Amino acid sequence: MTAARSETSCETCPIHHAGNLVKLGVNLTGFDYVVAMAGNPNTGKSTVFNALTGLRQHTGNWPGKTVTRAEGAFSYGGKRYKIVDLPGTYSLLSTSTDEEVARDFILFGQPDVTVIVVDATRLERNLNLALQVLEITDRAVVCLNLIDEAQRLGIAVDERTLARDLGVPVVPTAARRGIGIQNLLKTVHEVGTGVLVPKPKRIVKHSPQLEGAISQVADALESRFAGLANARWVALRLLEGDDRIIQAVTTGEIASIIRLSESAFGERMPAGEETVP
Repeated sequence: MTAARSETSCETCPIHHAGNLVKLGVNLTGFDYVVAMAGNPNTGKSTVFNALTGLRQHTGNWPGKTVTRAEGAFSYGGKRYKIVDLPGTYSLLSTSTDEEVARDFILFGQPDVTVIVVDATRLERNLNLALQVLEITDRAVVCLNLIDEAQRLGIAVDERTLARDLGVPVVPTAARRGIGIQNLLKTVHEVGTGVLVPKPKRIVKHSPQLEGAISQVADALESRFAGLANARWVALRLLEGDDRIIQAVTTGEIASIIRLSESAFGERMPAGEETVP
């Protein structure tokens, strides 16, 4: 607990913040990187979001959906980050509109970093979503939130072992108390700028026959839909009989989904332009 108090007092020090995090609130003009925040409901995801953006949100509906989205921004290490708080979901298998929105943004929008917020007190249940996200993107950071609640309940999580097993950085936080936020910022910055390159360990191993089928379908998808990201994942979902993906590919709707996901970004700063506010 002594270490936690020390970190908290350090992170709330004005001098500490001045050299690192600058909360930009709803100032979304000109940014270098896009960060998506994913997680189960009730993991403290919104609290983490608020800690980064300054307790203010720009809210609106996703294009063509009734689902509300929240956006904000922060500056760190001389770079500006736009952060998109995705709907809280338990899965990315698209059985609900919330799941569809979260999946499409991670899959087709290609955020520079996806922060997966998990509840340290219910880690096993939360890892289902985390593993699904890691099937889609390598550029991910796991935010192990509510560690103070876990400690209160006598639950100890070895974040180093978890990071090793997942192949991505794991940062313990207690966002309500500001604990771990600076470490989270540093890690997001390192992944976003390419200083740190996660290598997720995919759990499922496919047979050579299935791998061949995935490659063939992925090639066909890339030929039909120019600019399709994560064609391999889409191909796998097609082969598994995902009705929503089958419909989107058959009707050509997937092209409009790609455009809508990309349009959620806005405009990045031109390469080489100064971004420090």
